[in-house]
Amino acid sequence: MSDIAYFSHGGATLVAETSVSRATRAESPVFVLIHGIGMGRSVFADLIEHLDAPTIAVDLPGYGEAPEPPRILTVERTADLVAAYLRSLDPARFVLVGHSMGAQVAGEVAARHPDLVDRVVLIGPTVNARERTAMGQLLRMGQDLAVESPRVIVVGAREYLRAGPHLRGKFQAMLAHRPEQTYAHIRARVLVLRGENDYVSSRDWCRIVVASLRHARLAEVPGHGHETMIRDAAPAATLIREFAQPG
Repeated sequence: MSDIAYFSHGGATLVAETSVSRATRAESPVFVLIHGIGMGRSVFADLIEHLDAPTIAVDLPGYGEAPEPPRILTVERTADLVAAYLRSLDPARFVLVGHSMGAQVAGEVAARHPDLVDRVVLIGPTVNARERTAMGQLLRMGQDLAVESPRVIVVGAREYLRAGPHLRGKFQAMLAHRPEQTYAHIRARVLVLRGENDYVSSRDWCRIVVASLRHARLAEVPGHGHETMIRDAAPAATLIREFAQPG
């Protein structure tokens, strides 16, 4: 069972789809799922099924079903919008799960609004500081897609088309953000998760991310690439559930 809501703050609107698991337990956290560049909340369908827990999957402004904002948002402003939405809800133990660009947003929420965040999962975090150019990122994405499954390519192509004509500007906003400057301000525990064959978020870069955080560890999903939670989300869901356990 799911419920869809539109939430506006600071001149921008996100769409949030809340799903309640059949096996929900009172102590279960709420997983907040934040998508990457060109994507939308629909890419988390398989992950939601395998998490078997309460989830909130969002369409960030200008993605999925969320309307285009008057101006392209910075990652910081996007994080403030997500935080404002979470503050509008009943108190809960939120675990932020950000994929790719969504990991940048999740990191900013955790750094700027620490009282809202219990734990953070950064899946395939971007942008590698050594490859912070449009050409470099496009090359890595192309390498990753070359080894991905047809399912990933079909889902990704559909979502990129829905992202609209302002995708280039959104891409520039992603590149302008400096996540490595944010990590030191995150107090929550963090799981950095990557596919073993992820060209976009390399092992070396993820190790730098982990070393920059106060309480973090790295885990890999064997045989998967950058879109690990689309291709087959079961292994990623297992690692995320284990990480989210209290204690």
